Amino acid sequence: MSFINQTFSTKPSQRYSVGIDLGTTHCVLSYAPISEEADEDFVQQVMAIPQLFSPGLVENSFQLPSFIYQAHPSELAEGSTSLPWTIKPHYLVGEIARSLGSKSPIRLVSSAKSWLCHAGVDCKAPILPPESPEEVERISPFQATTAYLEHLRDAWLNLHPDSPLENQDLVITVPASFDPAARDLTVEAAKSVGLGQAILLEEPQAALYSWIEKSQGDWRKQVKCGDVILVIDVGGGTTDLSLIAVTEDQGNLELTRIAVGDHILLGGDNMDLALAYTVKVKLDQEGKRIEPWQLQALTHSCRDAKEKLFTNDELESVPLVIASRGSSFMAGNIRTELTRTELNNVLVEGFFPRVASTDRPISRPRTGLRTAGLPYAQDAAITRHLAGFLSKQALAAQEIADVKLPENASFIHPSAVLFNGGVLKANPLAERLMAVLNSWLSTEQAPEARLLTGVDLDLAVARGAAYYGHVRQGKGVRIKGGTAAAYYVGVESAMPAVPGFVPEVVALCVAPFGMEEGTREELPNDEFGLVVGEPVHFRFFASTTRRDDKVGTRLEYWSNDELEELTELDITLPEEGRSAGMIVPVHLCSAISEVGTLELQAISKQDQSQWKIEFDVRAGE
Repeated sequence: MSFINQTFSTKPSQRYSVGIDLGTTHCVLSYAPISEEADEDFVQQVMAIPQLFSPGLVENSFQLPSFIYQAHPSELAEGSTSLPWTIKPHYLVGEIARSLGSKSPIRLVSSAKSWLCHAGVDCKAPILPPESPEEVERISPFQATTAYLEHLRDAWLNLHPDSPLENQDLVITVPASFDPAARDLTVEAAKSVGLGQAILLEEPQAALYSWIEKSQGDWRKQVKCGDVILVIDVGGGTTDLSLIAVTEDQGNLELTRIAVGDHILLGGDNMDLALAYTVKVKLDQEGKRIEPWQLQALTHSCRDAKEKLFTNDELESVPLVIASRGSSFMAGNIRTELTRTELNNVLVEGFFPRVASTDRPISRPRTGLRTAGLPYAQDAAITRHLAGFLSKQALAAQEIADVKLPENASFIHPSAVLFNGGVLKANPLAERLMAVLNSWLSTEQAPEARLLTGVDLDLAVARGAAYYGHVRQGKGVRIKGGTAAAYYVGVESAMPAVPGFVPEVVALCVAPFGMEEGTREELPNDEFGLVVGEPVHFRFFASTTRRDDKVGTRLEYWSNDELEELTELDITLPEEGRSAGMIVPVHLCSAISEVGTLELQAISKQDQSQWKIEFDVRAGE
């Protein structure tokens, strides 16, 4: 086994700022020593993560693939899965999982991060792999997340035996569009492996922090007051969109996150699957039918072929071999290829088509029954999702005095763009995205947006997270923002029973847009009735467009575009000495924790008893 030498010597007293990118397809850890010296340079590096590449072979990589392989008990020889810190790991994680899973996809756990924010499932139930036979042990999205963090924790300790990860300043990144429940589950997973000190940071902000750090102070020469930076993060499982305004205070440039997009399950995984279906149709036309398990293997092969075609302009096609379960193994294999023309037609034209700024994501009626799976975006066109986001956030610029938007503007005009995510490493995709955006700006006589460069799209999020730890020490530049949405709780009216009618629900704002971490808001002195001692449900809503609502604002009517209903929370609140079903008069307050999670507190007006209603329980748990 080999190990990459680390630059920093480990001392018992040394503390580090550590950033973890807990990605859909890869995890990355970056770190830098913390110095008490005010003028000390910030110098960080990405950790080379020891992991199994094949049975008995441990090597290092800066990325830990976010995959788990559930091997058959007799599949691997005794001792062949040893890691430097354990003889028998709980799970096969990383490169070996991806490699073995490409051959036996029914045993491969993937996209756990996407499942973690799926409101329609119990994230702590054993549901992965979703279509595996009974013989394959299933695990929960929560367990998979925990397994990745456990591997990173142990790998860190192996390299820094005198500085365990639980003693370091730790930042874990999440999509900006993660709902409160998914954020809480991420924090809980960290706590379960002893990393309770971890705080959360939105991935687009982390990418921008990495760009700031890499510029070594020159970022102020690349942007100016009044700029709006659009961060487009297309990763393995999601597309994340954020807008950050450049403002000025007493001659100093400042950064403020002013908007984030919806949670869009659309990324590299969808692209690989689309390529696989394209090849499947071609095989069907040739009279060669493949089984569902072969389609999963084909998807992994298409991913590898895609990367080869995008990185080598001289290749016009890449051969594909689909294994068979027949007795004559080689004779039963199906051979085909993925061509550059197919790649361009499916990915460039399919996912990044030339559309107008007025176009919106296509929504089609859903069938009443569907197979269990992730709620992927119905429209694969990332450019249409981008058009909808920029139009939806046109009013966001009005809140920033330094940002001037022409009166005739139909969408907010980004002046700079920062890419993140492995998908946009492919030049044809990045170039098409910039061309479409600039065509919209040109239509409204606005200057073209310039592309901010200099970051490693695979490593930027982890590096930015480590830099954020440096910022929290009072150094560097901080991006202001707070919560990415306003949050509301449903309050049912106390109307008498009327046949055929359900009580009306008012949406009560409990956390306004931009509420800062570590703050608490008292709601106005309205009295509510809290049901204790019996099962009840709470309805929660979020809005990324209602930016002026204050704590206590009540909405009796709203459109689907204004509020999005979040996961319903089923809970039984403790009786606290009262009878079951009793309605207790309470007043409410809300708080955003230091890690960025939201909680609602109900306080008795009679004896100050308190009930905490947290976003950490999903329906069915």
